[in-house]
Amino acid sequence: MKAQLLPRLLITPSALLVLVCVYGYMMFTFYLSFTNSTMMPSYAMVGTANYQRLLGLENWWVAVSNLGLFATLYIGCSLTLGLGLAILIDQKIHAEGALRSIFLYPMALSFIVTGTAWKWLLDPGVGLERSIHGLGWEGFSFGWIKDSGMAIYCVVIAAVWQTAGFVMAMFLAGLRGVDFEQVNAARVDGAKTWQIYLHIVVPQLGPVFVSSFVILAHMAIKSYDLVIALTNGGPGRSTWLPSVFMYQYSFTRNEMAVGAASSVLMLLAIATVVLPYLYSEMRKLKNG
Repeated sequence: MKAQLLPRLLITPSALLVLVCVYGYMMFTFYLSFTNSTMMPSYAMVGTANYQRLLGLENWWVAVSNLGLFATLYIGCSLTLGLGLAILIDQKIHAEGALRSIFLYPMALSFIVTGTAWKWLLDPGVGLERSIHGLGWEGFSFGWIKDSGMAIYCVVIAAVWQTAGFVMAMFLAGLRGVDFEQVNAARVDGAKTWQIYLHIVVPQLGPVFVSSFVILAHMAIKSYDLVIALTNGGPGRSTWLPSVFMYQYSFTRNEMAVGAASSVLMLLAIATVVLPYLYSEMRKLKNG
């Protein structure tokens, strides 16, 4: 009995903190989205008025549109680059361990650090453009971060750089679990390397694709610190994402209820991605 009591006592404070500070505040935010809260929380209920106002705001749809573009490019490029790097390292090349560490290193950094570093690199006044000018190529221009039509792609570049190595590690683990009997049989039949990967190896990586997609999708939906550090949502609203919208309306424009409503929609979007995956994994465990 004592052997069972001690672990429960040790885990209880952490469980209570998670219950209050995570799920408790989630429920509080959900409640605020149905009130008339402005600068401070209010408890006067207004029904779904905040959601109706939210869906009528141009700023919200700008943020959603930016998220659609960002998430599509971020997920697609990260999966493609991660798979390519994993296949490259899987060729038993020299210094495999060193390359794995180099590609994984960006994931050890916070998004604030990544955003700040890429902001310096992409700033025409101090970064890549100025360095190229210093080498004598005065005609070189790379001012995407100052261009409202191109700034979102700067966020994509920084985000892909941050997470591609992590995706590579997931694919590399999947590659090491591939059934090599099929691979050897294909080689005996004269299949080329690219055919083996296309028709035998990659199809066996389906679970890794799904896991990577879920992780990247939820990271895309809740992306905030990278955007703030890199572009601060600008120029204008060109790099606003729903998370930036939520902060602006909750803490800058004193429309806390509208910000809470946007948070609830973001939570529902993440749940749409994560819950089916968790349900599938639980069914697999249940079925052995």
